[in-house]
Amino acid sequence: MSRIAVATAAAVAVLALVLMVPSARAQEAPPPPAVPAPEPLGPERFAPEIAHFAELDASAPAPACPVLFVGSSSIRFWRTLDVDMAPFTVLNRGLGGARISDVNFYFDQVVAPYAPRAIVFYAGENDLWAGEPVEGVVADFQRFMEMKTAKLGETPVYFLSLKPSKLRLAQLPLQAEVNQRVKAMTASRRDLRFVDVTQVMMDQGAPKDIYVPDGLHMTPAGYALWTEVVRPVVAAATEDFACPAPAMKATP
Repeated sequence: MSRIAVATAAAVAVLALVLMVPSARAQEAPPPPAVPAPEPLGPERFAPEIAHFAELDASAPAPACPVLFVGSSSIRFWRTLDVDMAPFTVLNRGLGGARISDVNFYFDQVVAPYAPRAIVFYAGENDLWAGEPVEGVVADFQRFMEMKTAKLGETPVYFLSLKPSKLRLAQLPLQAEVNQRVKAMTASRRDLRFVDVTQVMMDQGAPKDIYVPDGLHMTPAGYALWTEVVRPVVAAATEDFACPAPAMKATP
């Protein structure tokens, strides 16, 4: 074989190897990382918190006949609730970021099992922020009251007015409308009270400096203001309302 033929054959062989290397590398390359599943947007996003409540109840049964605090993060982050309301018996079952519809969805997990003496309710602010119209927010709360009546009879509910968060100042008119609509409901429902926490949180038309940097959640100073308003409510509820009678067990 001539030198030219040998050189040509060698070049062809080298070219073939070059072409094969990317193919081999492609076959050996690891698969792309899996795309994480999107965060759930519905009530199921609270499943871990609901499971945590169940664990708490299993390890240490909840107190009998409490004043139950339920709703969104303003309730959940009230970490000094037991101390602020002492010696009255209270229970915190707030869900961070919850809307009223979420509380309704988990009613049988966070409300009904505790047979509360009274219920202190705070939710609706997140609903408006998510674009829910006033009519929808009020309808969801009416649904909560219907569920409460079906499961807990005349147990009183104290609705805390939607608070003037710095982050959501633009929604003050919508919040005021929800507050007024719920307050109007008290005229026809003896089991519903409206509790105004808005006024003590305002100073000359603006929210007081009682918020953490996110402008939404309260500092201890904010909860101190709430305590001034809510503690007398809890005291009155404890004095005025008896514990619900235990459910009758079916005769076998």
